[in-house]
Amino acid sequence: MSPLLRPLLQELIPLLWLVWLLYWWFGAGRLKAVARRESRLQRASHGIPLVLAALLLVLPGHVLGALATPFIARSWTGYGIGVALVALGLGYAVQARRHLGANWSGTVTLKQGHSLIRSGPYRHVRHPIYTGILLAFVGSALALAEWRGVLAVLLAAVALIIKLRREERWMLERFGNDYAEYRKASWALLPGLY
Repeated sequence: MSPLLRPLLQELIPLLWLVWLLYWWFGAGRLKAVARRESRLQRASHGIPLVLAALLLVLPGHVLGALATPFIARSWTGYGIGVALVALGLGYAVQARRHLGANWSGTVTLKQGHSLIRSGPYRHVRHPIYTGILLAFVGSALALAEWRGVLAVLLAAVALIIKLRREERWMLERFGNDYAEYRKASWALLPGLY
């Protein structure tokens, strides 16, 4: 492999995350007005573990000591699979957000005129944005091939489960039997598992 190409390839995952973050930030226009939003403390309950998970992936390995030890042999194949999973996961999250439209929010929120979306990525998974984000964390961890990536995936999963459980309660309160039926017909996060 060309010595010039290697550093470029190694930056694919950070570049994918950066493009996704920019889209996430700039794409937050034209949303419905908020009727109910989680408190700062509630947001911290899932936000802090998610930020810690992200930090585990981006901090230099020498800062993390034993967590920077490989859990599998590093290879370009593993890295390539990781890049593909990150791209698929972030792409799926973007597709789900676009499908959600003006109902979307970065926090657990009910909107004025909130509608229950059961089509597109929401047909089989109730929280496809979280599914995509979790898949991207798995891809990042695989590409990194270090124990800190495994810990990052676990922290991200805990954070997203905390957040989705709160959303589930609020959606049941708001949509009642319609949401209960939707829950019976779909998976929360991972098809076939959860």
